[in-house]
Amino acid sequence: MKYSKLNLAKEAISHKGFVKKIPDIFRMVKLWRKGVYPIKSIDIILPLLGILYVISPIDLLPEFAIPVLGVMDDLAVLSLTIPKLIKEVDKFLLWEADQRYKGAQVIDAEIIKQ
Repeated sequence: MKYSKLNLAKEAISHKGFVKKIPDIFRMVKLWRKGVYPIKSIDIILPLLGILYVISPIDLLPEFAIPVLGVMDDLAVLSLTIPKLIKEVDKFLLWEADQRYKGAQVIDAEIIKQ
């Protein structure tokens, strides 16, 4: 099966609600750049650089020179960056909810599994 950057991007986007979290990623980066959201720079920059690497036409192992290994490096980068970015966005959403409801008390709550 021939892999291309377009197919890799489609697979990455389908990862556990990644598309739904794209606006949250932009909001997280915006608040981080303003200094509002406290996060280590490395925790946000590395996943974003990984995604840029996969999107970029420049590769360490080009697909046309080494077909199988050229795709494998993109897959490896995606498999490391997408879950890390999703995890950071989930932390951001928890932080954001905590900021929004600061001072509010939860009296009775029920956990609903989806």
